[in-house]
Amino acid sequence: MRLTILGGGGFRVPLVYGALLRDHAEGRVTEVTLHDLDTGRLDAVARVLAEQAAPFPDAPAVTVTTDLDDALRGADFVFSAIRVGGLEGRAADERVALDRGVLGQETVGAGGIAYGLRTVPVAVDIARRVARIAPDAWVINFTNPAGLVTEAMSRHLGDRVIGICDSPVGLGRRVARVLGADPDEAWIDYVGLNHLGWLRGLRVKGRDELPRLLADPEALGSFEEGRLFGPEWLQSLGAIPNEYLHYYYFNRETVRAYQEAEQTRGAFLRDQQARFYEEMRRPTAAALRAWDRTRAEREATYMAENRESAGVGERDESDLESGGYEQVALALMRAIARDERATLILNVRNRTTLRVLDEEAVIEVPCLVDANGAHPLPVAPLPGHATGLVCAVKAVEREVLAAAESGSRATAVKAFALHPLVDSVTVARRLVDGYTSAHPALAYLNQP
Repeated sequence: MRLTILGGGGFRVPLVYGALLRDHAEGRVTEVTLHDLDTGRLDAVARVLAEQAAPFPDAPAVTVTTDLDDALRGADFVFSAIRVGGLEGRAADERVALDRGVLGQETVGAGGIAYGLRTVPVAVDIARRVARIAPDAWVINFTNPAGLVTEAMSRHLGDRVIGICDSPVGLGRRVARVLGADPDEAWIDYVGLNHLGWLRGLRVKGRDELPRLLADPEALGSFEEGRLFGPEWLQSLGAIPNEYLHYYYFNRETVRAYQEAEQTRGAFLRDQQARFYEEMRRPTAAALRAWDRTRAEREATYMAENRESAGVGERDESDLESGGYEQVALALMRAIARDERATLILNVRNRTTLRVLDEEAVIEVPCLVDANGAHPLPVAPLPGHATGLVCAVKAVEREVLAAAESGSRATAVKAFALHPLVDSVTVARRLVDGYTSAHPALAYLNQP
């Protein structure tokens, strides 16, 4: 079975390959093709993968290419993990927004819109090529903003594109552990959009254990989201929000923390990864050791500004474990390829799951996965406050898609202005001016 990874020079690719090495079942991936436009990054990642593979005599063969059509041809699965504009683009997204007093995070608010406007045209081109060159392939989308990009690709690939994110899985595992439950045996009631969802229940042997947690302020304050949001706010919500909702619920504090930080997250990662890839230019460098060291630093500093604004300090060691997006991807691929039924939280087309959204809207919910793909499971309606946010942000995503298709500057302004974290049409216009100046890839926004 052949897996193609688009964005194959990306820093997190070794996580995926490491998961493949640990998969010894029948029908496993035997060939991995890495595609990237940057040959230096491709070579660096290939070196890390070669060191990972050394102890495994039956490791999947790795090939690299800069030709997209060659990469897609013959693929059974395609992982799309591209970053249009690179980390330099992310750093610019953050700075343009912060200079205008609003959040510039890469998937939330102004930064997420700018990233989406850069990424959607490229993602749509990839989807069209997959439909033409590898129509039987399944596309698993890692590319952020994951829900928006998955929806753009679904217009050409239908249900054969599925978006994944490790945030809901990580949240569910942390809550299960606090409750003394086995995360692998718990049913997680989670619903929303990508980076905009709520854990509303956690069932163990048919019993919802979340009320027990919500009634215990000390337990609520013992894990990442509890420290980030505070027990009192979680009790008011009656749910545990995805960590990215901190940008909405504590927006002023977060923007101030980002403005006062010595360096934005994107700039930090840009400089950190530049050092890693520069180190990989030395043929004697220990690739895997350098990658492990860089990854540990990356995980420890995740959402540092949010924790600073909440006054909660460094992340606990128990919280450093991610949801394992590579594990989610492998479980999804295994369920489809081997018809091993699994329940996973994924980004898929809504159908009739959330009545407040249309059938084509991509949402993030528990899904049953089998050989025919991912099928969203029924969920209870969202409460009013959550419905309002979901509908508002989905409306923004639709304007982003319309602007990317039409090249309309006015539609791009509308997308920014309608977002709950952008407080002025005037600011929205300035954001569009700032982003089109910063990013040549947005030069297409030149129509009325």
